[in-house]
Amino acid sequence: MTAMRILVVEDEPRLLRNLAKALREESYAVDTADAGDDGLYKAENYDYDAIVLDVMLPRLDGWELLARLRKQKRTPVLMLTARDATTDRVRGLDNGADDYLVKPFDLTELLARLRALIRRSAGDGRSEIELGDIALDTRSRSVTRAGEAVTLTAREYAILEYLALHRGEVVSRTTLYEHLFDENDDTLSNLVDVHVFNLRKKLGQQLIATRRGQGYCIET
Repeated sequence: MTAMRILVVEDEPRLLRNLAKALREESYAVDTADAGDDGLYKAENYDYDAIVLDVMLPRLDGWELLARLRKQKRTPVLMLTARDATTDRVRGLDNGADDYLVKPFDLTELLARLRALIRRSAGDGRSEIELGDIALDTRSRSVTRAGEAVTLTAREYAILEYLALHRGEVVSRTTLYEHLFDENDDTLSNLVDVHVFNLRKKLGQQLIATRRGQGYCIET
């Protein structure tokens, strides 16, 4: 497996040094930039698995860097900022950031969020996910079984894709709710179970395993 390569764009020298050190200790290959224009140059000219991007940067701020990068690349971006205003978070996510962390942050949380971003990106990047004779195309959001198209509801597809991107892991019902259902949804306790039951009917009983008291899992 090739090493994951991360770009850290941060103008505060001590934080930049500490982040780079922590990421290298986690076996990432790390490039750094302490100004926005340098960061944009590297982000455009090299392929990174993820970018950690500060908002307040000299010469080109994080917002502008992100806006320019998104015209060319979909590299996962985790934004760092000292601003905790909801409008800033919304602006970052609307402008194409994949996640958002407010300073001061816990390093273990940053590492966990980066791992999640890279996993999601890897699942999306291949476009097709194969699970035995079942294939998901994450771009067209379509599913086939043994080459035959299978019709899923939007909710069923979302659950299947989430479990497929996290295959080999047990995903709790709570996690599925948080990722797939908004506050306006009917949160009946068995809502996820009903969708999983329907998925098994359409795609085979063996596909999604139930872990009693823990959640659901698609085995690798």
